[in-house]
Amino acid sequence: MEIRIDDLSGSEIQELLLEHLKNMHEISPPESVHALDLSALQHPDVTLWSAWIDGELAGCGALKKIGPSHGEIKSMRTSQKFVRRGVAANLLAHILQESRRRQFSRLSLETGTEPEFEPARRLYERFGFEQCAPFADYKEDPNSAFFTRTLQQFSNVV
Repeated sequence: MEIRIDDLSGSEIQELLLEHLKNMHEISPPESVHALDLSALQHPDVTLWSAWIDGELAGCGALKKIGPSHGEIKSMRTSQKFVRRGVAANLLAHILQESRRRQFSRLSLETGTEPEFEPARRLYERFGFEQCAPFADYKEDPNSAFFTRTLQQFSNVV
C-alpha cells in the first residue's frame, strides 16, 4: 500500500470524496453531516492522503490543523473494493505519525452514532481514542460521537 499526499486533482479521489459526502447525507441528517467538501479539503490547514493498492485508489484520510498543537481527522473513507483490508488502519497510523511529526499534542475527530459508523468507532478506539465532549466549533449532537487522544512526542535519541 502506498500512502501519499493527494492534491485532489485526480478523478478517482474526487469521485471517492463525492461518494463519501453522498453517503454521509444518506446516513445522517443534514445538520449532522460534518464531512468536508472538495474546496474545504483544499484549505491550507488541511492535508489529505490517498492510499493506493496496485495502482487503484483504496481510500483516503485527512488531517486538519485546528489549533497550534491540535489536529482533527477528517474524510476517512475506504473504497468499497478495499473494505476490510486494513486501508483505514494504515491511513490512521500514517495520520498519527504525521501528527506527531507536526508536534501536535492532541488529535480529535467526529464520527456518526448511527450503526453504519460502528466499524469506524471501533477502529478509533483500537488506536487509543476515547470519547470526549465536542471540540473546536462542534456542538452536542445526538448523531455525533467525538473522540480524542493525546499524542506522545518521540525523541530522536536512540
